[in-house]
Amino acid sequence: MSTNVLCVRARRAAAVRTSSRAIFRALQGFCRPYRRQVARMAARHPALADLAVTFPGLLFALAARGFGRGPLWLTVPFGIAFALALATNVSWWDHVDNPDEASGTHVEAVAGSEGGEGGVARGEEGAAFDEPENREEEEHETVEPVTQEVTWFEAGGVDIKVGMLLDGPAVMMLLVVTSVSLLVHIYSTDYVGGDRRYTHFFAFLSLFTASMLGLVIAKSTLQLIVMWELVGVCSFVLIGHWWEEKANSDAALKAFITNRVGDVGLIIGVILLFWAAGSFDILETNAAALDGSIGHSTLLIASCCLIAAVMSKSGQFILHTWLPDAMAGPTPVSALIHAATMVVAGIYMVARLYAVFFEGLSIGTSSFNLLAIVGGVTVLGGAGLAFVQNDIKKVLAYSTVSQLGYMVMALGIGAWTAALFHLFTHAFFKACLFLGSGSVSHAVHSFDMKKDMGGLKRWMPQTFWTFVIASAALIGIFPLAGFWSKDEILAGANQLGGSGHYTVFMIIGIVGAFMTAAYMTRTIWYTFFGEFRGHGQPHESGPRIVIPLWILAAAGATAGLVNLPSALAPDSFELRFEHYFEPKGVYFPTVGFSHPEFSLAIAVGSTIIGLAGVTLAYLWYFRGLGPHGITERNRAARAGYTVLLNKYYFDHLYTDIIVADVKGPIARGVYWFNQVVIDGVVNGAGRFATVLGRFTYERIDQQVVDGAINGSAAAAEGGGQIFRQLTSGKVQQYGALLFGAAALLAGAIILFV
Repeated sequence: MSTNVLCVRARRAAAVRTSSRAIFRALQGFCRPYRRQVARMAARHPALADLAVTFPGLLFALAARGFGRGPLWLTVPFGIAFALALATNVSWWDHVDNPDEASGTHVEAVAGSEGGEGGVARGEEGAAFDEPENREEEEHETVEPVTQEVTWFEAGGVDIKVGMLLDGPAVMMLLVVTSVSLLVHIYSTDYVGGDRRYTHFFAFLSLFTASMLGLVIAKSTLQLIVMWELVGVCSFVLIGHWWEEKANSDAALKAFITNRVGDVGLIIGVILLFWAAGSFDILETNAAALDGSIGHSTLLIASCCLIAAVMSKSGQFILHTWLPDAMAGPTPVSALIHAATMVVAGIYMVARLYAVFFEGLSIGTSSFNLLAIVGGVTVLGGAGLAFVQNDIKKVLAYSTVSQLGYMVMALGIGAWTAALFHLFTHAFFKACLFLGSGSVSHAVHSFDMKKDMGGLKRWMPQTFWTFVIASAALIGIFPLAGFWSKDEILAGANQLGGSGHYTVFMIIGIVGAFMTAAYMTRTIWYTFFGEFRGHGQPHESGPRIVIPLWILAAAGATAGLVNLPSALAPDSFELRFEHYFEPKGVYFPTVGFSHPEFSLAIAVGSTIIGLAGVTLAYLWYFRGLGPHGITERNRAARAGYTVLLNKYYFDHLYTDIIVADVKGPIARGVYWFNQVVIDGVVNGAGRFATVLGRFTYERIDQQVVDGAINGSAAAAEGGGQIFRQLTSGKVQQYGALLFGAAALLAGAIILFV
């Protein structure tokens, strides 16, 4: 390497360090007056410090020196964030187990809806919900959420507040986001080492994590929207990280624009709920939905609007098309998006505003509703598309679409805990799968399974075994994590809901499990078995890549044990996830809400179905059995394969019909209308004004107005000439005129008097 290049890099690194120090000093000066308040809030609520500590990651990224493999101290803020999230969880578990001791000090009730006092109970240590007087005493225990809020601004006499809401789902998501993010950052120090925008990558990756943490603890829907959009902006930047290639920038724009479509529904839904509940506060909105303060029609419309946001953000049909294209970004970004941040934001939003959906869609008493239908369609649609992908990351992307469908479907059938439990377990094994695909591509410099992979088990044993463990967890093989969470969803579909339950969705879930098993077995075959079809010599990845894989594989294997059913676990260990993380209070449904019981028949049946999928795929790919080439011989099979290959023609619909028509015939029609109609009207009005002006000037102004003025002047002049002769100064003439006038007067008197 030349001396000039080294000097340039040294100057660049020095400039970056100087800039980062200047930014740090400016932030330090800005924060100094508030350090005591911040310290007190952080001491009371570790989650706030958890959010704040991720932002130094921005400065750490900017201060990173040089290129090559990044320094591990770059991940220190995220290790601190994970430790704080763990401390927050321990504190919350104690709060749940000892609600009387953790309830805080003096509280005062804030007026709730008409007919009683209730709503938010605020105290020195936070806030909580008291039950309204008109609500009957319920069997469910109440665990007060921990809140903190400040006034953001005032508009129209309404105080708009922002703050922190800590309850079961919030602390669970803090643990998921910080743990996965920490491992992704450690992995990234090796994976993107030497990248031309190394510091840019880490700056936005840390902001991505901070934005998701802000969304998790948001206390108001307005605050949730702000963080929701920050997550979207970070994903846009990270997906288009290598923007020099047009496909990457197109994928980033596609993700951004598709999500803006769904965000219209989010904004409308939040506005409707604000006007109905009179507040942006999430707790108050949920309580109002449950106590009847908001009408059913309003809740139904708001729910449908919010579902549009879920469809875009969480990759549900029919707004899922951006998610596979988002694989254009670096693999660590894909792992973070699919496991713990952007795509689960929609799931979390539904879980956070669950009272709105539960009442609006009548989830507890129906057998079909829009939320369950969207999730069910996505389960099968995403799994079908995973079968025909050659890009390993796109297989996992469509797998994520399908698994998110399970979560949405679970929320739609009333299995709230099962949905969040599947989110929890899915985060670990899906992050492991994505990072495993990155490890493979790191070795073969490609993501194409068919052309450039095969036989990698021999050279990459650690990546292979972690990938297999995570795949088994995804399939739902007993006793790995996916088995417990997916089984709970199927049991909920069989037991919850109205008289007919949600049996159709149980069948959908079982079919989806079979398809998941088959396409993941296909992926393992193409990647790790057979002959190596790539170029060069593959090699195992380094420890910064392999160690996070083993940690995530272990978590994916064991995470399901945190919610073992009562039939299989002692009392002290049963349903711990449900006990600690399911909300308990007036802001969460109780009437019509229940939990499914463990079903041995469903557990065994779903396991057999999953193993059947593995077996059939094994016979097809490993043993070469089955009707190979059927898509060439059979017209129906060829038609089905073509539909899958074209992704159900959604991209064709959006790009070649809607967008192309907007850019083509519609644009030409609008241009013609503009040129012919609008410009014709404008030009016609201009020509008419010209003719009218010319007529006014020539006829009215020149002839009428000027003629009248000139005529009056000529009359005045003629009259003056006549009367001038009467003023000659001759006495005889004046006497004659006087005599004549007297004669005329006398004659008139004689004639008329």
